[in-house]
Amino acid sequence: MRVALPLLTMVLLVQGPVFAQDDKSAQVKRGQYLVTVGGCNDCHTPLIMGSNGPEPDMKRMLSGHPQDLVVKAPASVSEPWGGAMTPTLTGWSGPWGVSFAANLTPDPETGVLRDFTEQQFIQTMRTGRHQGQGRQILPPMPWPNYGQMTEDDLKAVFAYLRQIPPVKNKVPDPLPPTAQR
Repeated sequence: MRVALPLLTMVLLVQGPVFAQDDKSAQVKRGQYLVTVGGCNDCHTPLIMGSNGPEPDMKRMLSGHPQDLVVKAPASVSEPWGGAMTPTLTGWSGPWGVSFAANLTPDPETGVLRDFTEQQFIQTMRTGRHQGQGRQILPPMPWPNYGQMTEDDLKAVFAYLRQIPPVKNKVPDPLPPTAQR
C-alpha cells in the first residue's frame, strides 16, 4: 500500500540536506572572507617577485614558510631595528629567535592543522598555544586579535582552511635566539 505524503512534507524532505549544504557553504564563504580581511595570506602565503614587485604566490596559498628557504638565527640587526624578515615574508627573526609562518593547508603530512580538531583551533587562537596547550605561538602572529573573534567566526575560518587545496610544504620548527641552522 502506498502512502501519499503531503506536498509540504516532501518539500521538507528534499530541502533538508540542501539547507544543511547551504549552511556549510555559507560557513566556508564566511571563513574565506575572514581569512582575506584578517590578512592571513600576508604572512602564510610566500611572496614572489612579480612584474610590479613582490606579490603572493597563490600556487602556494597559505602553505607557510617555504621548506627550501634555509634561515639562520638570529638575524643581525642594529638599533633601532628589533627584527628582520625573509624576502618571502614568511620567516621573522627577533629577540625570540626565528619564527616561521605555518602551513595552514590541509596537507595530510605537512599541514599544521592536520592534527587539530575544531576546538583545538579555537583554543589555539584564544590561548596563543599550539593546539591550545602546546608551545607558544611566536611573533608576529597576532593571535590576541584573532582570539577576540566569535566562536562562529573561528569555526568558519577552520572550515575554510580545511577545504582549501593542500600544499606539501614542511615548515621548519621555530629556532631559539642562539640556535644556528
